[in-house]
Parts: sequence; structure tokens; C-alpha cells
Amino acid sequence: MVKSGKVFQTAKTAGFCFGVNRAVKILNKIVDEGRNVCTLGPIIHNPIVIEELESKGVKIIDSPSQTPEGFEIVIRAHGVTGQIISELDKNSIRYTDATCPYVLKIHKIIKENSREDNIVLIAGDESHPEVCGFRSHCKGKSFVFKNSDELEKILENNSFIADGEIILVAQTTFSVKEWKKSEKIIEKLCTNQKTFDTICRATQDRQLEAVELSKKSDAMIVIGGRFSSNTVKLYNVCKENCDTFLIERVEELRDVDFSSYEKIGITAGASTPARIIKEVEVFMTENFSETKNIKESQDQELFYAAVDSIDDTSDNPFVVGIVVGIAPNEIQVDIGRKYAGFIPVEEYSNDPTADPAKELKIGDELNLIIMKTNDNEGTMKLSKRLYDRRASWKNILAAKENDEVVEAVVSEAVKGGVIAYPMGARVFIPASLTGLAKDEELTKLVKEKVKFRIIDIDEQKKRVVGSIRAVLREERKEATDAFWSNIAEGQEFTGTVKSLTNYGAFVDLGGVDGMVHISELSWKRIKHPSEIVNVGDTVKVFVKALDAEKRKISLGYKRIEDNPWEILKRDYPVDSVVDVTVVGLTTFGAFATVIDGIDGLIHISQIADRHIASPKEVLHVGDVVKAKITEIDFDKKRVSLSIRALIEPAAEEVAEEAVAEEAAE
Repeated sequence: MVKSGKVFQTAKTAGFCFGVNRAVKILNKIVDEGRNVCTLGPIIHNPIVIEELESKGVKIIDSPSQTPEGFEIVIRAHGVTGQIISELDKNSIRYTDATCPYVLKIHKIIKENSREDNIVLIAGDESHPEVCGFRSHCKGKSFVFKNSDELEKILENNSFIADGEIILVAQTTFSVKEWKKSEKIIEKLCTNQKTFDTICRATQDRQLEAVELSKKSDAMIVIGGRFSSNTVKLYNVCKENCDTFLIERVEELRDVDFSSYEKIGITAGASTPARIIKEVEVFMTENFSETKNIKESQDQELFYAAVDSIDDTSDNPFVVGIVVGIAPNEIQVDIGRKYAGFIPVEEYSNDPTADPAKELKIGDELNLIIMKTNDNEGTMKLSKRLYDRRASWKNILAAKENDEVVEAVVSEAVKGGVIAYPMGARVFIPASLTGLAKDEELTKLVKEKVKFRIIDIDEQKKRVVGSIRAVLREERKEATDAFWSNIAEGQEFTGTVKSLTNYGAFVDLGGVDGMVHISELSWKRIKHPSEIVNVGDTVKVFVKALDAEKRKISLGYKRIEDNPWEILKRDYPVDSVVDVTVVGLTTFGAFATVIDGIDGLIHISQIADRHIASPKEVLHVGDVVKAKITEIDFDKKRVSLSIRALIEPAAEEVAEEAVAEEAAE
């Protein structure tokens, strides 16, 4: 619907979904039959619907034990736990199950696939009744995460998950965007998983339509309960693209200032009745029937439309002007007529950063459009901006049709995005499509040349939306494909440590990540990767294994030449005498470090040249003593040491000297 400059568009998928509609119909049918009924929790998350049902006598209870005498129960669309169903059956409480069929399907998936020795990962809100129902059917361990960041933390803090069998499901209203990110994490870190995409198709369609509508709108109205999971997710996806207002009742719109918005989108959560959506549409139409905050007058808009529709063969109103003077507020031109031509500085260019004093010189020719003729003053007002606009519009349409990548310098950062002028046309690039992180300032792009695609054009308002992210995504894909076409096992890279987990380090190889398992970071045992590397470190790694299908790269960090057993073989052969550090004592001997990463055993019989009952009689942990390497078993990784071997030769030498002295006498 259109009203004097403001455009309202309602999403086709707004309002009740199948499961909610079914639950409400079941409940109303029972009420209409005159039966006393209560619901376990609110039937749906919409305060207006709940108020209406309560006025009809429907009671809300929290547990089966609260069921009033003579009442039956309707189980809401979100479902309940298996324990509650058992309690209802045990106590012979009459109930009707209005659980959404899609939710029941997830119950069945978990029942059939969950075992005591596997793990169920659930994407959703841990406290949501739907998720509580899912967990009640898990036979083994289960974990719930509300976004991809929480999933990563769960995997970091529970390293056993990555090595086990995983079942991955989602709450029906889970964010499609976060689900895709979570899938990638699971595929990257876990080797044995079963993924079930259980997000309701209606939810997916609703979220995707909301995203597209919000990209085309100046503002979005999201209607629904503030405690409704799917409504909150709609609000979150919309606010990434434009100003968004979440309301439960139409009265809340009276406090919102819509004067600065021209195109307003409307969507609603799955628990919002159609009549409430209609009330919002009527309110917006009735209260904004007059044009407010339009930047250009209707007459000027009509003039622009007339200019855009002029045929190329027309001889008016186009002229060519030669620059004869440049002033701060206008450019004087000779158009070869009796009129003195002038271009107001605001009609020079579509780009507000353009400076005619720097860009023009006397004698330059300009293509212009006649805006107004003043016969009394003998002047003609001209516009270069409108001429450029007409030409650039054709180029922009062609770029969109041919899916071309265009380039331009970002001229300014505005609320919600940045502005660029490719080919002279104004293009708005939403913040979410700039390729910048959420915490990065948009001003970072100002005066930078960027590449982007034209993703949306409003021909009526001559509004254009671009996406830098689309080009960056393509470039990354091309780089990734090129990387995977050339990578091979054994290949060496210099990369940057991107992140650390309990089980290893992720290394950026230049747009593609690989993982160094903790066991591959050092030849000695370590408790955490941070003992060897830190985020931001530049490291040399090599490819140990590849999984091209899942695009997983296993990296090696420790070098064969650093293997302590290779160092021992090279520098410490049998019969070498070394300083060793005692690190442990047992009843049968002492363990001592020979070199970093290798401990040897000094058997109790090799500690002293006399009988000792315990190694503690001679040695203490921390003692540094000289010992002889008497045996090395490289296959079993064992080293035998002896202190006694160094004592006995000394004693023999003393005895030989005594014998020699006696013979001499």
C-alpha cells in the first residue's frame, strides 16, 4: 500500500504458523464445547491471545498436580517433557496433545538416535519448554547452545565431545544464520556426527523474507510477544539491516516517530493473529496519510521522473555548456544562446564530496539539462547532476542485470551504512553488507575504493543498495578453491595462530584454517597449547593430513629433528656419562631426566656400590647426579642409567694403584 510518499509492505509469511494455528484451534474447539480446560504454561507466547482465552475461562497451570477438579489439560504447541506425559498418564488426567507435529518429529529423532554412549547437541534456548522436552528424551549427555559462540565454548570445555558420536538438532525457531555457522563448526571439529536440520521450514521462510524486506526498508515493525523465541529472532535479523521496532500491541506505535522513514516493512512472529497484523496496517495507513519529511517536493520529483523518461532522440532539454567562470556557489557556462547559463553548486554532482573548483577549469565542456528559464533576467538554470543521474541510472541497471562488480570510493558513513557513487549514482551499502565486523567503525571505509555488487534497485524511488560482502565472499571462495586445488600432504606453510582450544591450535594459512592437535605441538606432554604458542604468533607448520570433502586440514608443528629420541641417538650413545635430574622415586629405583622429554631408570641395584633398602637412602627428587647410559631401547622408548658404574671403576683404579705400590717396595 502507498500513501503520499510512505510505503508500507507486509511480509507474506507474517503471522500464525501451522503448529500455533493448530494448537489455538484445538483449544478453542474445546472451549466452544463448554468443557473446562487449562493449559500447561501459555498455549502460545502472545499476551493478547492469552488474555482472550483467560476471559473465556481457560486457566494456565505450571504442573499436572495443579489441575483443578473437573478440568482437562491441553498441551501447548511447544510440547512438554516425557516425564510430564508419564505423570499425566499415571494420574489418569484427561489431556489433549496439541504439540506441533514438527516438535514431535524432533522428539522421535532424539528417541531413535540418542544412546547412553553418544552426545546430543541442541541449538536453542536452554530454558525454552520446547528444548526441555527435547532433553527429556536424551538417553546420554546433552548440551544446549544459543549461538555458535556458545557451541565453541562447549567444545573447548568438553574435549571428549569432538571424539565421540554426536547428534545435532535445533529448536524449531532457531536462527537460520546461527545454525549454518554451527554446522560448519561441527563439521570442522567433530569427526562422527549426525546432523538433523530441524528448524521449521515456516521459520526459515519467515526469517529469510524478513531479512530481504529489512534490506529494502528504512524501518521494520516486528509484531509479537516479547517472550516469543521466533519473534525475538525476527527482531534480531531485521535490526541488522535497518531501524527495527518490536511491539506486542498496536497502541505501542503511537510512541514511535516514523517521520524520517519512507519505506516501512511489517512482519510478525508465529504467535501473532492475523487481526493484530491488520490493526497495525490500518494504524500506519490512517496515521501517515500525509507526506512527512520528504526531501524533495512533489513537483521536483515529477520533474525528475520526466527527465528520466526523456527519449535519447529528444532535442530538449539537453544542452552543452562551456565553463566560463567558477564561483563558490555556482558555475557559469556559455550554452550558445542569448541566456546566461549557470549551474548552482548543489546541481553540479550527485557526489556531495565533489569540488568543482578542483575538478573544473575554464573551457571545459559539460553535458547539462535545463531546469528553469528566466526570460526577465535572461538566465537559464542548469543541472549537471540530473544529466549524470540519467546516464548513471542506465549504467546501474545494466550492472544489476549483468551481475557486474562495480568500484567506487566510499564518500561518507551514514546511519546504518555507507554511501558510494559508482558511475555517478548514489548507492547505499548497509553496515551488515560492508564486510566489516560489528565492532568496527563504518568511518574506516570512508575514502577507500571498494568493490561491490548491486543487489537491489527501487526504480520508483531511484534507490540502489549494494553489497561489498557479496564480492568479498566470492573472492574468498575463489581463493579457497585455488588453495585446495594446490595443497598437498607434507606441504609447509607459514601461518598465524588464530585461536586456541583445549585440544589444539587453529592456524590461518592465508584465508583457510588448519588445526594443530595438542599432541602435535610438542614432543613432551603439555596441558594446554598456550604452553607452546599464543594467538597472533607466526608459526611454521606442515600438512599432516587432508580431508578435501569436509575441507579439514590437520597440521604438524613439531619437527623430526626436534624429536628428543633423535637427539639422544645422535648426541648420547650408550656409555655416555651425563648429568641427570631425579624426578621420581619408587621402591625399585629412581627416574631421572636425561634430556628434555626423556626420562631414564636408575635401578635400585645401580644407585650405590653397596646394598640399599630404598632409593630414598641415597637420592632425593631434584638431585642432579652423574650417571652412565648403560642401555637404550628405541622401540620401547626406554633408557637404563647407572650411578654404580661410575663408582666401581674408581674403586678398581684405587686397588690397582695399591697393588702397584706394594710391588715397587
